[in-house]
Amino acid sequence: MADVITYREAVAEAPAREMRRDPTVVCLGEDIAETGGVFRTTVGLLKEFGPERVWDTPISEQAIVGAAMGAAMTGIRPVAEIMFSDFSACCWDYLANEIPKVRYMTGGQITVSLVVRTANGGGLGFGFGAQHSRSTENWALTVPGLKIAAPSTPADAIGMLAAAVRGDDPVVFFEHKALLAAKGPPPPPDHVVELGRARVVREGDDLTLVALAAMVPVALEAARRLAEEGIDAEVIDLRGLIPLDTATVLGPLGRTSRLVTVEENPYQGGWGATLVSVVADEGFGLLDAPVRRVAGSACRCRSPTPLKSGSSPPSAGS
Repeated sequence: MADVITYREAVAEAPAREMRRDPTVVCLGEDIAETGGVFRTTVGLLKEFGPERVWDTPISEQAIVGAAMGAAMTGIRPVAEIMFSDFSACCWDYLANEIPKVRYMTGGQITVSLVVRTANGGGLGFGFGAQHSRSTENWALTVPGLKIAAPSTPADAIGMLAAAVRGDDPVVFFEHKALLAAKGPPPPPDHVVELGRARVVREGDDLTLVALAAMVPVALEAARRLAEEGIDAEVIDLRGLIPLDTATVLGPLGRTSRLVTVEENPYQGGWGATLVSVVADEGFGLLDAPVRRVAGSACRCRSPTPLKSGSSPPSAGS
């Protein structure tokens, strides 16, 4: 086995491992068979498993996710690919209204055990349009019944997908485009990483940085620069949002007493706000300074200046 594996190679290896283990696992999506995926993340699957288990679909996100839902209700374990996470808006009714509710609507008689893989985030500089460059984890964060995974390393891409495929819950699996060329050690056979388990990737005593996916290496670089100034930062990789591992975040705060969340999502409604609210409820006494959120820019979510008595708030276009 090679000493290192790229994130791109890991994303392709992950479903292959599960398909070898379980004959009910299938893959479907646009251009995933002969082409090997627009990001070359399904290379080799058609050759190894054939067209009965690797399905090229029409250019229809509704068809992809709808077919995956129906297949999962019959006992198949589909791994469906939505080419860009932005396109999940095209099949949002299935993701938000149908798939997560089947178990509840059938009193637990039917589960929808499927994974929706999707390329997430921006920052590649490839000229992708505005409809191809969003970070959309927060969309799924608002939907009860969906699990959310977002690996930052090749080993986690394999281990977390294994857990997602084997579980009984629907999982939205975000693979960040900016990480595709990243390298790391290959995981051992039958590597499984439990969903909802954050990981401390750098220990420190002065503050805690919490990041997800492509923001993990950004946080590590920030920690390196802070170390040059004598500040010892801890970095935590959340790995996913549902389940949200608040215990791993709260634990170090007794030592560091300072928290910064680092997210690519827009500031308003970001996952950092959810995490900060938990810290405020359960760990406020651990803090020696206000929590800070670093997030993507977006429209203003509050008035830029205090309103004077009798004045009107700014319009939506202000």
